[in-house]
Amino acid sequence: MSQTNQAIQEKKTDKELYDYQHGAIEKIFEKFDTAPEDYHLLYQLPTGGGKTVIFSEMVRQYLKNHNKKVLVMTHRIELCSQTSKMLTSFGVTNKVVDSKANLDDQADYSCFVAMVETLNNRLNDNKLDISDIGLVIIDEAHYNSFTKLFKFFEKSFILGVTATPLSSNKELPMKDNYNELITGETIENLIENEFLARAETYAYDMGLTSLEIGSNGDYTVKSSEDLYSSPAMLQKTVDAYKKHALGKKALIFNNGINTSISVYYAFKEAGLPIMHLDNTATKKQRRQILDWFHETPDAILTSVSILTTGFDEPTIDTIILNRATKSLTLYYQMVGRGSRILNNKAKFNIIDLGNNLYRFGPWGADLDWQLIFKSPNWYADRIKSDEAIESNFKHELDDEIKGEFAKSEDTYFDIKQTYKDAVAKGESSKVVLERSIEQHAKICIENSEDVYDALALAKLLKDDINMRIEIYAKCISKSTHNFLKWLKDDYKKKLNSYLRTNFDEKFEEIHGHPPED
Repeated sequence: MSQTNQAIQEKKTDKELYDYQHGAIEKIFEKFDTAPEDYHLLYQLPTGGGKTVIFSEMVRQYLKNHNKKVLVMTHRIELCSQTSKMLTSFGVTNKVVDSKANLDDQADYSCFVAMVETLNNRLNDNKLDISDIGLVIIDEAHYNSFTKLFKFFEKSFILGVTATPLSSNKELPMKDNYNELITGETIENLIENEFLARAETYAYDMGLTSLEIGSNGDYTVKSSEDLYSSPAMLQKTVDAYKKHALGKKALIFNNGINTSISVYYAFKEAGLPIMHLDNTATKKQRRQILDWFHETPDAILTSVSILTTGFDEPTIDTIILNRATKSLTLYYQMVGRGSRILNNKAKFNIIDLGNNLYRFGPWGADLDWQLIFKSPNWYADRIKSDEAIESNFKHELDDEIKGEFAKSEDTYFDIKQTYKDAVAKGESSKVVLERSIEQHAKICIENSEDVYDALALAKLLKDDINMRIEIYAKCISKSTHNFLKWLKDDYKKKLNSYLRTNFDEKFEEIHGHPPED
């Protein structure tokens, strides 16, 4: 190590670390001092807990006490420059090994920061001397792109850091690449001690059975775009923002660029301040959009998954999950973008339009990361399917429509329970729909002056009827498109006929007097 470098490492950083961060560093160094030199250690800490701060201080201490070099690996160019800046602020002189880097002066540096693909090329070309690297730190270690580089560092201590120690590829579990996991503070602890903001989730019951699973184990972009770019879904997204977050800064995550662009136009048409960002934007455009987002109090930014890691904007008030995911890691990364605290911000909102809350539980729930690390398949197999999630939905009328039925005590009808009761009594399954029609007719009559009012109200029940028929079809295990269409049409005809035939009699039963002429 050169003398200037030595002097810089001696310089105490002006960064103040929290107790839990000091504790983490002690635990990791204890392993470092007692484990073999080629030990692979994984450290977990929630997004916003300060992973970069922890490993920057580790690098500073390591270089001060060891005569070997350090390499920090990231998977994205933005993370490279952010990490480099953080290390510099800790007094660690470092060199970024990117595609343009001139490595003639590499001997002058004891710390390198590199993006995985660039590093792979440089190492395969023998352009970077790694013979004296004693410590390798891998940021966002759950990405599998790093594992191909392990062969170059058979004599180095490897420290992987991640918020979610669950591999992005089911076939490559993290326990195959790391000897041990150390877990940091829980999200709940970080919230209690005011290091993270508390989340309030507004979860919508979403019908997602049209979504298809791709080869990567997550929902395909195409099936997501078909669902989330539909006019009804775009309207739902705009309405959800207006209801829960109007005037607040929001970040919207979508699965697919076309959906994000459609969301952009839908919000713009509603007169809301929004911009769209995807990975086709130039550096300059990206900077302009992110500056606008930072400076505008009620800004809305719609994007795909490019802002899940390495994007830090504490002024975000609301995260809109306008997509479903099967990835616990992605769920935590997306939500984590809203969890940074700010002087006057102790909580943030999540609007979930992808049943993610039902699939994974609330963000910050007490997950057993040790168990997930040791048995990732056991965990993955216990994630609920969409069918199981949707079978528990209690389908209520939309709030606007419910307002038209204000005189009814209860507008809900449990198709599934009615079916079970009918089967138990040995009745025909047809009685389920007959009882449903009677209940629909009752709430129409309760809120009407005459039969024409009731028929007009029956028209508003179209979505509720469709939902009941779909639940009924699942109960009797028949769900061809033609059969469902016939059932829905037949139901509406029978409801109208029932109202015309029975209105006067049922009106008198309900109100105690006949309808007025």
